Amino acid sequence: MSAAVEEYRAAREGGGVFPLPDRAVLEAAGPQRIKFLQGMLSNDVARPTGEGCLAALMDVKGHVQALLRVLVEKDVVRLELPAATLDLVARTLDRYKVAAPVRFAPRPAALFGLVGPRAEDVLRGAGAEPPPPGLEAHRPTALGERPALLARASDLPGDGFVVHADPADADAALAAVRAAGASLLGGETLDVLRVEALRPWHGPDVTAENLIHETGLVAQFCSFSKGCYLGQEVVARLDARGGHVNKALRGLRLSAPAAPGTPLLAEGREVGRITTAGVSPRLGPVALGYVHRSHFAPGTGLRAGEAGATVVDSFAEDA
Repeated sequence: MSAAVEEYRAAREGGGVFPLPDRAVLEAAGPQRIKFLQGMLSNDVARPTGEGCLAALMDVKGHVQALLRVLVEKDVVRLELPAATLDLVARTLDRYKVAAPVRFAPRPAALFGLVGPRAEDVLRGAGAEPPPPGLEAHRPTALGERPALLARASDLPGDGFVVHADPADADAALAAVRAAGASLLGGETLDVLRVEALRPWHGPDVTAENLIHETGLVAQFCSFSKGCYLGQEVVARLDARGGHVNKALRGLRLSAPAAPGTPLLAEGREVGRITTAGVSPRLGPVALGYVHRSHFAPGTGLRAGEAGATVVDSFAEDA
């Protein structure tokens, strides 16, 4: 059995762990931190300590600047975000705060994710008690007797967990999780799991060129009851029109492997582009990609280089 197949089986039947080196943490402090973030981010961040949500920071034209995990702690709000967007997000929040008593500072942290049906058992075996059910619920804990923050992570395939550890403690915390039964997953396996779960991530699948409605993440990342935020007018207008956009992210079944960036063609005309791709031990070649609205329908046949590509709205029927 190949290493990739073993990793995949571990993630679907047991527990798989993987570093998240491309993620960083920005902390918001000050007495008006919740009120300020409520007017900046797309989701309802006014939550009790120990709760959280996924949210987007957009520009005034509704383009996604960053996808974030918002974790409300007692004295700060912790923002987990792509490391490549850290400076942009910090500058944007600082520019809009005007005279609001809010402060932003990066927090040194090493992050890793844990997925699989035995993820909770693995965490307990490593000395941690998982947070209670609830999107982005989180709590301080210890892994391998090292302090860490443990959060439920609905952006991971299989709705797993994310761990925030001090960089000096990260190796010990990760070793404790592996000793408790989690298999280390490589990037290719993680991409396959994300594709199968239709979990787009900022960077490979979502960039500043995208509107949130194009990504399929509106339900997870947006609140329509909390009032105004940066980019809210565009989101509300699109939603009032049925969420219709010219392109949107779709799952793709491929007849042969194709690389990210491969154009999607219909009758020789480009109608989309692959963003993440891999070979699933269960399904064969699969991908995520943006597809023009004229080819949204499940079952639509396209070309991806030399491969055939079939649009799907879910891989669940193949489970």
